[in-house]
Amino acid sequence: MSKPTLLEPLELRDLKLRNRVALAPMTRARAGEDRIPNALMAEYYAQRSSAGLVITEATTISEQANGWVNSPGIYTDGMVEGWKKVVEAIHTKGGTAFLQLWHTGRASHSDFHGGEPMVAPSAIKIEGGGVHTPKGKKDHEVPRALETEEIPKIVEDYRKAAERAKAAGFDGIEVHAANGYLLDTFLQSKTNHRTDEYGGSIEKRYRILDEVLKAVTSVFPANRVGVRLAPNGAFNDMGSKDYREQFTYVAKELNGFGLAYLHVMDGLAFGFHELGEPMKLPEFKAVFDGPLIGNCGYVRETAEAAVAEGAADMIAIGRPYISNPDLVERWAANAELNPEADQSDWYAGGGARGYTDFPTMDESATVS
Repeated sequence: MSKPTLLEPLELRDLKLRNRVALAPMTRARAGEDRIPNALMAEYYAQRSSAGLVITEATTISEQANGWVNSPGIYTDGMVEGWKKVVEAIHTKGGTAFLQLWHTGRASHSDFHGGEPMVAPSAIKIEGGGVHTPKGKKDHEVPRALETEEIPKIVEDYRKAAERAKAAGFDGIEVHAANGYLLDTFLQSKTNHRTDEYGGSIEKRYRILDEVLKAVTSVFPANRVGVRLAPNGAFNDMGSKDYREQFTYVAKELNGFGLAYLHVMDGLAFGFHELGEPMKLPEFKAVFDGPLIGNCGYVRETAEAAVAEGAADMIAIGRPYISNPDLVERWAANAELNPEADQSDWYAGGGARGYTDFPTMDESATVS
């Protein structure tokens, strides 16, 4: 039996995908102050819709969830209408789209919330770095620990966001439980010092994610819901001594849902907490029976190897997709890639520069 290849089709539960490459979710800050997806965003995603699966940038589920300037939301009717145009652009190109649901938690700042503190499982601030706010870059602040009775409201916000994603026409959703945002900080002992039913043990720290998944799978079937985890990550000052035990337990619990996939940031390109050996995809394959997506720092050769070896069913690609909207076509043709985008252009004031102005192979050939 031949080994699977990166560019061959994949049956992802009930979805037939044209290849095993996913567009990784990347926050690009083009939604504007109203956080409503726009025509420029529709163009951007349409350009990259030849990926087997398009996973959108992280999208906030409520005003409380906001923590990134000009990132999109999914909590008003206007946002739904904006996303409809994006989804239509992806579908017109034959693509499949999942919306990533996000609550920034302690990675936010009071400037996003009228001076009120952001929320987290425990009142523990991010050490180092800073946060870009509507009033400029500022130091991180100490968040407010959520009261136990507040948590069901957040779970309900996820459910409502799933409803709005469905109304916008998305094929599915991904729950962002990685990178030091709210759900990840509940999972990890470094950031969760609670003594109620949402903290104090591996099982209790998992509880909110379990409740969120039960809520969103009342809207989308579980085979249209993915989850993203970052067991190795140091981003947003993360990393817990019991990370291996915690994330193994989480993966085992998630296995019972019959999810569309588990999206694991197994690579170390976002930094590594260095609290032990990195968790690799085979550890998750051993306890999670469903489709597995690897991510973080993959290039074509390593992505091909992961799929061929059976370590992953798909690989999510981030940075190479910024400057190569037709990345799949370039790989299929063994063509040269555009130079990597300058990081100073990643956000570029919210315009087309560094976003939708990268040439495809055909456009480069026409110019030459």
